[in-house]
Amino acid sequence: MRFHHYDSLRIFSIVARHKSFAAAAEELNLTKGAVSHQIRGLEQALGFPLFNRLPRGISLTPKGQDLWMTLGAAFDTVEARIADLRMASERPITIGVTTYFASRWLSPRLMLFMKTHPRVRLRIQPMIDLSELGAEGIDLAIRWGRGDWTDVTIRPLFLCPAFATGPPEAHALIREVGLEAAIGKLTLLADRSGSRAWEDWNRLAGLRFTNRTDVLTIADPNVRVQAVIDGQGIALNDALVEREIEAGLLVRLTDHQLDDYGYFLAHEPGATRDPHVGAFADWLLQMATASK
Repeated sequence: MRFHHYDSLRIFSIVARHKSFAAAAEELNLTKGAVSHQIRGLEQALGFPLFNRLPRGISLTPKGQDLWMTLGAAFDTVEARIADLRMASERPITIGVTTYFASRWLSPRLMLFMKTHPRVRLRIQPMIDLSELGAEGIDLAIRWGRGDWTDVTIRPLFLCPAFATGPPEAHALIREVGLEAAIGKLTLLADRSGSRAWEDWNRLAGLRFTNRTDVLTIADPNVRVQAVIDGQGIALNDALVEREIEAGLLVRLTDHQLDDYGYFLAHEPGATRDPHVGAFADWLLQMATASK
């Protein structure tokens, strides 16, 4: 049988604290008779007395004392959770993302989220390394790669294969000396993972790969793209450089591509239990599905 006297429990808790019907009535802005009536109704519903009615005042029965202590702990838990929820609704949720992905994919879609979730405050923070997740107050991160990172929860957004890009003059060099020799002459630009992705791409293209000392690590994808445009080397990029390719600033060196690369949502375990963080994660997954 369901219990329906929760308002009376609150009144009981106040009476028990004051150990007085009159003092509880004053706090509640009710008459003493109304408070007494609520307590008698609660006792009837429970099937046992909560107070001993004494010639001068009242005292809690053993069961009344037990219930009061239980209610106190329960009310403390509820109040603490309400405080947490209020704080969660006031603080912005922070999305860690490279400026490359933010400007080319995320930013054009953000207003759709803001219109449907007007009470959620967002903060987009430039982020390069997953080690910043959590430690820098970042709730969610978006990364490009194979999704094989450890110690975080990973959820795939969409595949976005990696392919080799270079400045337009790279094609002339490839025609002159061949692909393998051309790759050997050009500086490899890499992300923070170093030459691992280049090693995988060379293997896919049927090329030998030896450890090279001229690999230049550029963690920021936007800077890496610009370095290729400026003729500083070649880099593995994804379909988000389409506008540079269409403008003739970059060229694909071959049709080979690492098909298991893509964008992934990363967060600490349990982060999406926050309702606002969970709402943004769900929305992001929906947008990713729609863009496939």
